[in-house]
Amino acid sequence: MVTDNINKIFLSASIPYSERDKKYYDTADILAIRDAIRALATVVIPKAHLVWGGHPSITPLIRFVMDSMSANVKEHITLYQSLYFEKFFSADNFVFENIVLTQKSDTQKESILIMREKMFEEHNFKAGIFIGGMEGIEDEFEMFSISNPNAIILPIASTGAAARIVFDKYKQLKKFDDRLLTDYAYMALFRHLLNEYLI
Repeated sequence: MVTDNINKIFLSASIPYSERDKKYYDTADILAIRDAIRALATVVIPKAHLVWGGHPSITPLIRFVMDSMSANVKEHITLYQSLYFEKFFSADNFVFENIVLTQKSDTQKESILIMREKMFEEHNFKAGIFIGGMEGIEDEFEMFSISNPNAIILPIASTGAAARIVFDKYKQLKKFDDRLLTDYAYMALFRHLLNEYLI
């Protein structure tokens, strides 16, 4: 586990499944979700520390970005996974030097909660980025907002799905920037909005 003072950025993201709740899938922009994740990883990993709870549609994208970098950036990444899903782990998981395996409970819901609580207990995040996703993004948004009240929160509404729902629900309260809804130039967007944490 990394213990230095590098700025921590939390990512909550997934690609909605068609067989799950249609309110997420029907508004999801799959290409935008992938582009946003790759752009975020490209911007954050060399300069800060990216933390996320493993999702099979997200982890390979982050590995691809990491593998394309010339410098050794493994210390800039922490992946959390619940042992509840151990039999489904992909080889991508174990490329990451910092992987935290959290204990499983009797149910999937309780096991995921254990993982999320550990993530938020172990890090003081400067920013939380929410991309695409389903109900898990909404759950993590609520937990992140409570555990990191001073962090910048960026629901990337242009990716649709849960990120758009969070943006619409909390826009007035959180004073979200309209560019989160309209700007698809993700690399430039993240460099601008996260600039003070990329040192």
